[in-house]
Amino acid sequence: MRYCVLGAGSWGTTFAQMLKDEGKEVCVWARREEVVELINREGRNPYTGDLALSVHATGDVNECIDSSDVVVIAIPTQHIREMLETIRVDVRKVLNLSKGLEISTGKRISQIVSEVLNVPYCVLSGPSHAEEVMRKLPTAVTVAGDFAEEVQRDLNTRTFRVYTVDDVVGVEIAGALKNVMAIAAGILDGLGGWDNAKAALMTRALYEMVKYGVQFGAKPYTFMGLAGIGDLMVTCNSRYSRNRWFGERIGNGENPQALLSSMKMVAEGAYTVKAVVKMAEKLGLDMPISREVYKIIYEGKSPLASMKDLMSRAPKPEMEILKELKEF
Repeated sequence: MRYCVLGAGSWGTTFAQMLKDEGKEVCVWARREEVVELINREGRNPYTGDLALSVHATGDVNECIDSSDVVVIAIPTQHIREMLETIRVDVRKVLNLSKGLEISTGKRISQIVSEVLNVPYCVLSGPSHAEEVMRKLPTAVTVAGDFAEEVQRDLNTRTFRVYTVDDVVGVEIAGALKNVMAIAAGILDGLGGWDNAKAALMTRALYEMVKYGVQFGAKPYTFMGLAGIGDLMVTCNSRYSRNRWFGERIGNGENPQALLSSMKMVAEGAYTVKAVVKMAEKLGLDMPISREVYKIIYEGKSPLASMKDLMSRAPKPEMEILKELKEF
């Protein structure tokens, strides 16, 4: 299959070069003309450091898509709808790498793609920081959707292992919410790196992710796999995680809004949490970790006050909702 990768950030560029290394035809669309020139003229991208690039880049999205079999989405979630609406050529299939929920609607990326393009769709997710994929370190991901087996056959290598799962909704919600939870984990790191608290937070975060996901038809077992607990672990702990780093800076006392405005790369969880809290309120769903992350970022609540409020919640059974699910 021939690929057009929309987005020349660290993950989009690394993914494109991985495809190229495996003998695939690939084109990368970049928003900034200087990035296009660097990739084509010097074989490098400031977002991928010393990674030597042999892919072709363009600033013309329609040129990139026109010769491709699969359009790969690797741009920030809040720009996806606008980006897709600029396309003036036929799109055959979409493979999504981005993770998040649209703030204005609360919709998943598959829903946005369906509304704008209505073409076969897959989503690829899992613990896959670009910094390690570009070094060809062992990585495992999962893919769900209309042509998942094709993606698995095309992308599976000795260092990039691809599994399949039959749950687009679960993969997308897990990928979106784990970024919110990673901000909370980073805040704990900034407060002092409390091991007991972080272990508890990650465990309850997984529960909160499943609780949210099943409201939309996600399968609970998806959250036990690479798209769920796998991605949650790496994003909450890795030095490469932008969301964890963002939270750590907040835990160190920095202003969340000032941080957001100064970041060159996107901490998706800071935007996804708006959609999650809005939807949870609409559904009457208790999402305590997400709610506290939102209050810290957008209402100026102190991290220590949020920790106190979380620990002061009324005692309850640990798995009060999940134990009722037949899948468990």
